[in-house]
Amino acid sequence: MQLVCPACLTRNRVPADRLGEQPKCGRCSTPLLSGHPVELDDGGFDTYTRHSDLPVLVDFWATWCGPCRSLAPVVAQAADALNGRILVAKLDVDRAPATAQRFNIRSVPTLVLFRHGQETRRISGALGFGPLMDWLQRG
Repeated sequence: MQLVCPACLTRNRVPADRLGEQPKCGRCSTPLLSGHPVELDDGGFDTYTRHSDLPVLVDFWATWCGPCRSLAPVVAQAADALNGRILVAKLDVDRAPATAQRFNIRSVPTLVLFRHGQETRRISGALGFGPLMDWLQRG
């Protein structure tokens, strides 16, 4: 299985049966599965979402958005609960406008699920933990 390091964006091969052993990047030793959302920017977005074999849930958000602040702890809880099954990332639309525009993000918060760089699902608005998990399981 291939995982991209959230710190240096190096592609790492990890045997699927060793995901529970807290694998680290072979280049910089950063944990590949931290159980926390990874902060992405325009420069690292494509590498992280395209080259990770696990699905990647991206929270498109903004600092000025109240519902985004309400959703943040839910996204963090999902990152912990799904660690090793789904990667969770956040992208500040004001700091990464090119990526937000490319994916036609018109409102925040918007959650988008990617598999090998391809969008598979999206939902806008703040959700609770239960509804988010239900949405992910339906996808």
